[in-house]
Amino acid sequence: MKVILKQTVPNVGKEGQVVKVKSGFARNFLFPQGMAIIADKSQLKVLEARNARLAKVLEETKSSAQEVASKLDGKRLRIEVRSGAGQRLFGAVTSQDIADAIKKDLGVDLDKKVVGILQPIKQLGHYAVEIDLHRHVDCKVHVDVVDPVAEEEARKAAEEKGKAKPVEEAVAAPAPAEEPEPVAAE
Repeated sequence: MKVILKQTVPNVGKEGQVVKVKSGFARNFLFPQGMAIIADKSQLKVLEARNARLAKVLEETKSSAQEVASKLDGKRLRIEVRSGAGQRLFGAVTSQDIADAIKKDLGVDLDKKVVGILQPIKQLGHYAVEIDLHRHVDCKVHVDVVDPVAEEEARKAAEEKGKAKPVEEAVAAPAPAEEPEPVAAE
């Protein structure tokens, strides 16, 4: 099924593109979310007129998007959240959280719609997130989702283990006693 994307969808296409997707994906995800419309003749004509208008605007905004991309590309963000057992988060890290972290850490104000995650992040770990700044300009940031309480506990446990280890080694490993030399049988 051919659809016209109303907004950028990661791993599918960018806003204004005509893409071919499976009909179930379109009916069950893209259409209910308002991310796409069916690509029929009348919609394609509307798209062409819209693309002509957007071409002028896109050329003007491309240079500023490239500047922002140079500031963001490859940067590492740290988002601190609370987690439970098995490194699962109590909440979730959404595109708005990532946009807020970019604004706080890097000083770049972004709309949450340009942050390319389909599903919220629900576990601790390292994630590569695509940022769609412009139709022709993308960049990636690396997001580290960490629990500061768990990190502190792990650090303290490591310190305790590190301090206790030399004492344990001294007690557990007594000095080897000298073995008597075997007597040769005459």
